[in-house]
Amino acid sequence: MCGIFGIEGHEEAANLSYYGLYALQHRGQESAGVLSWDGGRLHVERGMGHVRDVFDETTLARLRGFRSVGHTRYSTSGNSVIANAQPVVVKTCMGPLGIVHNGNLVNAAEIRERLESEGSIFQTTSDTEVILHLMARNPRRNIVESLMVALSQVRGAYSLLLLSDSCLIAARDPHGFRPLLMGRVQGKPCFASESCAFDLLEAKEERELGLGEVVVARGEEVESYQLREAEDPARCLFEQVYFARPDSNVFGDVVSEARLRMGARLAREAPADADMVVPVPDSGLFAALGYSRESGLPFEFGLIRNHYIGRTFIQPKQSIRDFGVKVKLNAVRGLLEGRRVVLVDDSIVRGTTSRKIVRMVREAGAAEVHMRIPSPPTRWPCHYGIDTPDRDELIAANQTVEEIRQHIDADSLDYLSLDGILNCANGPADSYCTACWTGEYRVGVGSGGRDQEEMFPIRMESED
Repeated sequence: MCGIFGIEGHEEAANLSYYGLYALQHRGQESAGVLSWDGGRLHVERGMGHVRDVFDETTLARLRGFRSVGHTRYSTSGNSVIANAQPVVVKTCMGPLGIVHNGNLVNAAEIRERLESEGSIFQTTSDTEVILHLMARNPRRNIVESLMVALSQVRGAYSLLLLSDSCLIAARDPHGFRPLLMGRVQGKPCFASESCAFDLLEAKEERELGLGEVVVARGEEVESYQLREAEDPARCLFEQVYFARPDSNVFGDVVSEARLRMGARLAREAPADADMVVPVPDSGLFAALGYSRESGLPFEFGLIRNHYIGRTFIQPKQSIRDFGVKVKLNAVRGLLEGRRVVLVDDSIVRGTTSRKIVRMVREAGAAEVHMRIPSPPTRWPCHYGIDTPDRDELIAANQTVEEIRQHIDADSLDYLSLDGILNCANGPADSYCTACWTGEYRVGVGSGGRDQEEMFPIRMESED
């Protein structure tokens, strides 16, 4: 779950990447980076934290050039340290290369083990770097061919952008797990994880990259290649549930509209005898609105979110009960006191946060709290770009719905059914990945070698 943006042939390339990352900040808050090419050399700026923490006028002034890519990171492979911040940049016999990646390669540990045994030296613990090493091991006169040879050896999820001295390349895996869109800013090709980045830049969205498609941009011209015959699509439905911004167009559907449908379907499947519907902001907002419209129950902002939280906050040694939740959310007693509340959140993972939110609503005086989740129970970890816990940490993998209800102290708990959420999605049901709910993985997750923890047992310290 990272955000990527790239643009080709624009005199303000790096600045546009910077603004594109601002729009994609929700997809990753651990680090941010921008790379540019000025016709003679690469310029890169990376740092830990939000886009606003990493870039200022001075850093942006150093990013000269007409070709640029940017990245906001949410780690699923490799530690959250500056060495793993993207773009990853290397010098090769084919010229300098820089890459940004959204997704997760399920056979990265196996490839890395093989390459290290053959003498490769890695500079990060990120799965993304193996793509560059595979390219360096298979150099071609045509950089596009070298990338396609490398991508033919990896498995899993990737939407990526590769910057070279001759072009900007966008590629999407043959299953299309993660979104990747193409548009134009003042006629110049650009690429982004979500359409909200285009909206900010007043770019014209053209289309979503196809399954296994590689698009090469040089100046205003683009060429399209196909990695191999496209596999069965496996688009991540959790993009619509949680990750994508509600104002984005993802997988051919407006995210807010999909969430409204999920909430309405949930109201039909799991009605509640209550007085109001309250969203857990912000991800539960549109599903709650859909539930309210379908059920006829009034929609109320009974929880207020603090939108000014930075990367970190100071945790008292004598920990205040539920401090981590209360610093983000606060209940509106005047709305909740004495009322029966339907509380709508996008999902329940470990159950700890849901328990604290239910407690907060009760302490504000709610007479009853009925939790409703517009997605099925999360019972399996994701291996395609979402940092979900191991299965033994997923509450729904180990407890029944009734046991979860008791754990979070709700008066009732219901989830949207699998058939229900697939019915709300855009396109055929079998075009979506539902592995986190069903355990049915489209791409095998066994590496055939040492697992990721064995490959990278040492945590690297952050640079100052």
